[in-house]
Amino acid sequence: MGVMEGKRGVVFGIANDRSYAWYITKQLVEAGAECCFTHLPDEKGKMERRCRSAVQELGIDEPWLQPCDVSSDDDLDAVFDKLKSDFGSIDFIVHSVAFADRAFLQTGNFHTTTRQAWSQALEISAYSLLAMGQRSVGVMPEGGSIISMTYYGGEKVIPGYNIMGIAKAALEHTTRYLAADLGRQAIRVNTISGGPLRTLAASAVGGIAEMFEHQERKAALGRNIAGEEVGNTAVYLLSDLSTGVTGETIHVDAGFSIVGL
Repeated sequence: MGVMEGKRGVVFGIANDRSYAWYITKQLVEAGAECCFTHLPDEKGKMERRCRSAVQELGIDEPWLQPCDVSSDDDLDAVFDKLKSDFGSIDFIVHSVAFADRAFLQTGNFHTTTRQAWSQALEISAYSLLAMGQRSVGVMPEGGSIISMTYYGGEKVIPGYNIMGIAKAALEHTTRYLAADLGRQAIRVNTISGGPLRTLAASAVGGIAEMFEHQERKAALGRNIAGEEVGNTAVYLLSDLSTGVTGETIHVDAGFSIVGL
């Protein structure tokens, strides 16, 4: 039996089969978990088809799928209400959602960030974790685990990451405050700081090709990471193997963040 056998949860953020959320789901399913999913709503249904196709690659033929714009309280309420009505309770939440206007994800233009771009990035990328944490209490009566995805650009200046770095810093500190608030309900909250991966989100960051090259040169392990390595860490954080761990940012970046020069 896998370490996630008998556990059920919801994954926010699968856009395709190259996303962090997809690799996390892959490892969760291999460990025995049952996963539910959300997708961005759109009139033509493209996002639903894309999410469904990615999930079916993992052998989940009839996935539990719900539309959700994480900037909408009504959408979040609908997702968590349906989870409760369909299952009664869940054991984990995977937050793998982020957005920033790509016009402001370019080297040297952070100072041009508009109020709207700032607010939108923080609402979608960071407040959404708090919004999920608020609703977790109603579907985790026996406790559970929540994880989100961050990046080193939330700690240090990464050229081209810009407003997303601010949003990730907010996400990481939201993780700590949520962990402190929800701990008495036995709900743990952690975040994974993953190294650069060739995802849809990464393609919007200015200078991403150079970032991959620099990762290999600087990282302690002398290489980039694989998506499965992030997925395995997610399994650890969402399983009973980590019942004493909360409020942490765990780096899965081949040791990139420990090297100063």
